[in-house]
Amino acid sequence: MASSALSRLVNIQRHFQIGSRRKGGKESEGIGMIKLSPEVSEALSRGRAVVALESTIISHGMPYPQNLETAKEVEAIVRENGAVPATVAILDGVPCVGLSAEELERLANLGTKSRKTARRDIAHVVATGGNGATTVSATMIFASLVGISVFVTGGIGGVHRHGENTMDISSDLTELGRTPIAVISAGVKSILDIPRTLEYLETQGVCVAAYKTDEFPAFFTETSGYKAPCRIDTSEDCARLIDANMKLKLGTGILIAVPIPKEYSASGSLIESAIQRALKEARDKGVTGNAETPFLLARVNELTGGASLSSNIALVKNNALVGAKIAVSLAQMREGDHRGDTD
Repeated sequence: MASSALSRLVNIQRHFQIGSRRKGGKESEGIGMIKLSPEVSEALSRGRAVVALESTIISHGMPYPQNLETAKEVEAIVRENGAVPATVAILDGVPCVGLSAEELERLANLGTKSRKTARRDIAHVVATGGNGATTVSATMIFASLVGISVFVTGGIGGVHRHGENTMDISSDLTELGRTPIAVISAGVKSILDIPRTLEYLETQGVCVAAYKTDEFPAFFTETSGYKAPCRIDTSEDCARLIDANMKLKLGTGILIAVPIPKEYSASGSLIESAIQRALKEARDKGVTGNAETPFLLARVNELTGGASLSSNIALVKNNALVGAKIAVSLAQMREGDHRGDTD
């Protein structure tokens, strides 16, 4: 690597490690090398509700233009429920929190040409001036650095099936163990090993709560057969949980698992049959690492005649609705605390 590129890489890492911190609920125009959109910057400075959104679902989750339409619809749901959406991505080497309409369209058009970016990839994508669609782990990092407390995604990664042999464990889980942000998802992707994923989250010290249910949801379906460690029933309860986690400085994230709406829940047996076939095909073709999840999801969608993709879009929209309400409740709670401090 050239000395100038190496120097830039070191500076990038230093910015990410140090960063500026929010003070009294206020935020500057940028954090280190992170670019905030004007809308997100203003919302953070005023203590308004902001919801972070990942971008891998746009680039690697579905084809154009469906990916762009879904991204716009998800952002609209967040706004309609009183919060500001902050889609996260890296464009031309610049980490962006909050995308303009033009940037969102560019990312959707890039599709899989943009790099699927987890924590390990961030510095390299920035140093080389590349384009990166952020996964759960990378989105969590950027959102936390700028002071966003609520992040909405579809489903998080986890321990892959046969992970006890392959050691294929998503960095989403370790990120939840060290980055204090609430992740709103439909549980973990059902292509994964759910019980081992829950065990790993427990080892990481992550609070896992199911929303309005006692059972941990399994992405495409409402039920997984595994009990959630705790249950929360309102957005206000979620806000109190997040607030307590932050005030106690536990340093870990929170996973709030929201079951897919009943009317969009796919048949468990149909999905499981498709997953087993897709897993065998992935092994036969030697598909591993971060290429495995996109391959499996795409193959399961083909095998279910598009039912899984429809379910995926529905659950992301539902998560956006729930996440926005949680963010609004949290902002109202913090505003009340701020007023109480100044009385």
